[in-house]
Amino acid sequence: MTGWRSRKDEYEAARVRRNLMPLPVQNYAVVEKEEPPSYLQEHTLRSWLFTTDHKRIGLLYLFTIIVFFVIAAIAAAIMRLNLLTPRGDLIQAETYNKLFTTHGVLMVWFFLIPSIPSVLGNFLLPLMLGARDLAFPKLNLLSWYIFILGGAIALYALLVGGVDTGWTFYTPYSSTYSNSHVALMAAGVFINGFSSILTGLNFIVTTHKLRAPGMTWFRLRLFVWSMYATSLIFVLATPVLAMTLTLMALERIWHVGVFDPALGGDPLLFQHLFWFYSHPAVYIMILPGMGVVSELICAFAKKRVFGYTFVAFASMAIALLGFLVWGHHMFVSSQSVFTGMIFSFLSFAVAVPSAIKVFNWTATLYRGSISLDTPMLYAIGFIGLFTVGGMTGLFLATLGIDVHVHDTYFVIAHFHYIMVGGMVMAFMGGLHFWWPKISGRMYPEFLGKMTAIVTFIGFNLTFFPQFILGYLGMPRRYHAYPEQFQVYNVLSTAGASILGLGYLLPLCYLIWSCRYGKRAGNNPWGAKGFEWETTSPPPVHNFEQPPVQTEEVYNYPPPGHEAVAD
Repeated sequence: MTGWRSRKDEYEAARVRRNLMPLPVQNYAVVEKEEPPSYLQEHTLRSWLFTTDHKRIGLLYLFTIIVFFVIAAIAAAIMRLNLLTPRGDLIQAETYNKLFTTHGVLMVWFFLIPSIPSVLGNFLLPLMLGARDLAFPKLNLLSWYIFILGGAIALYALLVGGVDTGWTFYTPYSSTYSNSHVALMAAGVFINGFSSILTGLNFIVTTHKLRAPGMTWFRLRLFVWSMYATSLIFVLATPVLAMTLTLMALERIWHVGVFDPALGGDPLLFQHLFWFYSHPAVYIMILPGMGVVSELICAFAKKRVFGYTFVAFASMAIALLGFLVWGHHMFVSSQSVFTGMIFSFLSFAVAVPSAIKVFNWTATLYRGSISLDTPMLYAIGFIGLFTVGGMTGLFLATLGIDVHVHDTYFVIAHFHYIMVGGMVMAFMGGLHFWWPKISGRMYPEFLGKMTAIVTFIGFNLTFFPQFILGYLGMPRRYHAYPEQFQVYNVLSTAGASILGLGYLLPLCYLIWSCRYGKRAGNNPWGAKGFEWETTSPPPVHNFEQPPVQTEEVYNYPPPGHEAVAD
């Protein structure tokens, strides 16, 4: 990539297209300038709460989702402590029901779904595209306030008594019979959906309209491709969930017969509507993680990703096919065997683009100049854990096996290998990778590597025994169980304590690094991309002069000629 001074005509065209303010004439000369002001320099509360800077909004999301993650993790810890003994001596069954609902609702809708898009996506998308901000900065801030409002209502529902339906809100229990605050919790999730829609709309328009001169579609970073595919799901799938929760609330409050058989409704209709959104929502959670891992693999193997076009189109294929497989959650419902076979086939088909990504990442590593820094360890952990989760997903896509393990701990283990082992590992890898750019400081590398290894070990010790529990027949969501399952639950609880340490350590040393960490250069990893060509942390408007794309994406030098990190 070259600077704007050699491409003045292209810069002028970009300025007109983006309706930028004209730059002073002296900016076209090579002159010494002071370092531009960082987006972190103003510290007043008002400057943060009314900011339209995409970088600050990304950090606001980061602070917020950490709160929801901590609450959800505490609920999970109490559940695991309760499961140390077969009789469930710690808490009552009703409390246990409310805890796993709290864990599921907060972790899925208020952490997993917004984590990478709203935090890393907000911070990085304009930087990667060479833009000064997102297309609609005020809409971006509004999406965060809507997220806060939805989260506040959900937390209020927990404080006044909680919800005991599970995060899926299955009817007719949730719409008629539950005595908990279902409608209030559903309102929080409903409002939060608007935040996702606005974020997705903003990302789509930004990707179409604010790309730097010379940045064609096939010069986009793979993280941008994943954000684009995720945004399409945000915009197309989230309204279905909103309508479903609205119908559930209408039935619960005014007894309108939609899902309750006693009122002339059909509970299976809720499952069809809910999973039509919620299975694409799985890819809302995992597609951004795939984009992060693509960036990490290229940066730390110092190679262009193998089969760039296939990896890019695989993201779009996952987004499309994800809308066609919701019925595999309903193999044990009343749907016909023929319908189940169709959904089984489609579930195997959606695994193909995911497998393409895994194979291409592996091929990228072949003969790469690999550096096993902290982000790379998280990326390798992601590949291993996501592969286990994906392979066990094929078990659940097979009708005969699914009938046996449906609603057992096998499903719990599979889901967490995808979401926690996959998405959270990718989020942690991306956070460590871009932390020098976010904060301008480096974290302790030894602690980072140790934490990645501890997290990987703790995760496997927590969730792999649950595959065995599920195969042996232990149902999920039970606060007590037969004694023969105790040893596996003890192993799982022990692993959860190690996993908790793996999540607590980064919170400590990343905060420490903000004040005491070594100053990071503009490009401490020697990576490619516009975000590594600006200062660390970036100036308010990202670039002192708008960049121009003049080379292919991920154009790393051949082995033996690697660029030196700044």
